[in-house]
Amino acid sequence: MEHGLLTQNSLAACELCPRRCGAARAAGKTGVCGAGSALKLARAALHFWEEPPISGEAGSGTVFFSGCPLKCVYCQNHEISTGNFGIEVPPERLAQIMLELQDQGALNINLVTATHYAHLLPEAIATARARGLVIPIVYNTSGYERVEAVRELDDLVDIWLTDFKYADAELGRALSHVPDYPSVAQSALIEMARQLKRHGGGATRADGAWMRGIIVRHLVLPGHAEDSCRVLDLIWDAVGDVPISVMNQYTPNAAMRAAGGDLARAVTEDEYELVLDHADELGFSQMFWQEGGAVDESFTPPFDTTGVLVRADA
Repeated sequence: MEHGLLTQNSLAACELCPRRCGAARAAGKTGVCGAGSALKLARAALHFWEEPPISGEAGSGTVFFSGCPLKCVYCQNHEISTGNFGIEVPPERLAQIMLELQDQGALNINLVTATHYAHLLPEAIATARARGLVIPIVYNTSGYERVEAVRELDDLVDIWLTDFKYADAELGRALSHVPDYPSVAQSALIEMARQLKRHGGGATRADGAWMRGIIVRHLVLPGHAEDSCRVLDLIWDAVGDVPISVMNQYTPNAAMRAAGGDLARAVTEDEYELVLDHADELGFSQMFWQEGGAVDESFTPPFDTTGVLVRADA
């Protein structure tokens, strides 16, 4: 199926993400995301630390793409998001990786920050499906997505795992270097929810693993619990009672520790409880939360190119 935005032609003057920076990626230039013309991956392996219906006991088959349209100053995946660590592979390798993860018992294929490579997804997913891929596709995104791109991923994505980071546009500008995060994320979320409804709503296997659905994630930032409450307001106003995941796993990276201030510390119990209480007050009926304090490296896998290249004994 031919897509308007998600084609190889999109790299002539790239507008895949809401920045629409126009980088001539096809000619070897790099966009704000750090990506050029080649597909670059940092890791492809089972991951056990997503929400229970995504990871279950068997694990989620995560594929980490190098680069990112956002430039979050506190990013815990900074080696790949801003450092662009990874290995260049041909696009057809992506379909092979999906099948390999399925063979390892993955509950789903979890595409992590694929926004700037979304033009490759229609063909890769179609190829993998034709070769026997039967598990769901999870689109794991920062939430900073063009509605047009989300729309063209319809019929390809089964589970939307999307962030909603900020309610205050100026906070998004300061921490992620984009001017319009809340309005863009809300529009994208509305389209994701519309698609899910069109496909009949959520679907779950007998063992509790999701086959179709949506989870809206929010990471509570230290010193910004009130903005987190406003994020929940925006989510509720946009799509109503949707499953949400409110996270307290913020851990300051080296840059944040050096800079000092609120982002140099973990989220307090009072801050986290304030946000959870607000979610209850709004009426969210399905909410995932985290027990204990910030969890540093346990939620961040090693970006060591595991699973990216074809094994020599394969």
